[in-house]
Amino acid sequence: MKDKKLAVTAVSQAVVESSQSGPLYSSQPAAGFPSPGDDLVEQPLDLNDLMIDNPTATFFVRVSGDSMEGAKIFDGDVLVVDRSVEVKPGLIVVAAVYGELVVKRFKKLPAGLALVSENDGYKPILINDNEECYVWGVVIGSARVF
Repeated sequence: MKDKKLAVTAVSQAVVESSQSGPLYSSQPAAGFPSPGDDLVEQPLDLNDLMIDNPTATFFVRVSGDSMEGAKIFDGDVLVVDRSVEVKPGLIVVAAVYGELVVKRFKKLPAGLALVSENDGYKPILINDNEECYVWGVVIGSARVF
């Protein structure tokens, strides 16, 4: 199987008018015997409330590839991206590089600012005035369907 860099394959805006909530149990499951309080519901849990702070600036992107597996971002994951979060070194971002959206860690290297993969098979993308690159948003969460 050929290695693939991690790229964005779909972008969707966050919609908070629709509510998909389910029960949130107050006990936390353990990998052992069940707790006697497992049937106590703490409150309904709406995933929008859990994952979205700024709905007008938040988008979901589906990704493909293997370049961010070291950061536990895998092919097919859906990332929550907030365009209002300040970009700082160390954060994972979605960036447009020559018109293609990619997911990388934003880092300050001795050579300057760079977009770095979490897979040793990929070289960093150095950001300078000559590169056609801009940060589109900061990854604030992810979801994975098994």
